[in-house]
Amino acid sequence: MKNVDQIKQQLAEVVRHYNSKGWSPATSTNYSFRLPDNPTVVYVSKSGIDKHYFAPTDFMEVDLNGKALPAFEGIRPSAETLIHCTLYQLFPEMHCIVHSHSVYSVLHSAVESDAVRLEGYEVLKGYEGIKTHEVSVDLPIFDNTQDMTAFAAELTAQKERLTIPAFIMRKHGTYAWGRDLFEAKRHLETTEYLLEVEWKLRK
Repeated sequence: MKNVDQIKQQLAEVVRHYNSKGWSPATSTNYSFRLPDNPTVVYVSKSGIDKHYFAPTDFMEVDLNGKALPAFEGIRPSAETLIHCTLYQLFPEMHCIVHSHSVYSVLHSAVESDAVRLEGYEVLKGYEGIKTHEVSVDLPIFDNTQDMTAFAAELTAQKERLTIPAFIMRKHGTYAWGRDLFEAKRHLETTEYLLEVEWKLRK
């Protein structure tokens, strides 16, 4: 199994790559991971970091309530850390969460009410468990809020809507998760590709 430093290095590279794609303007977006043998410790990106320069040292440690562990007290985690903690509690088998502020997720969420319907695409097989393009899925949209406690409660109450490992925060961006970095990365890239195709087809 990879150690913490290896995962930090790999995820930091992914963060910088996503920044180069325009998915993290300014200091936006947040990322996290945890280890299967120590699932109560979450390594999450610090707040206010320019993702163009994101480094392995830009992760900090919090517990599953989003509270900084003693070695990191006084350092501010991402404002949306509680979303990560909630997803880990809802899906205990998941160990990595990635995020984007892509243009297409924002555009879709500005005009769609509850979800984006995705159907018939070969790339749908990028989602774990989907084996054919002959399927239809709904990518849920949740209203954005600055109250992360309320948003976490909403996710918990509406867990049944999370039928694929991704969702959109309205006029904000996409969250995706997986059992490891490779799977989380695949789920986010699947989502963003399909959102772009859908938008261009409809417009």
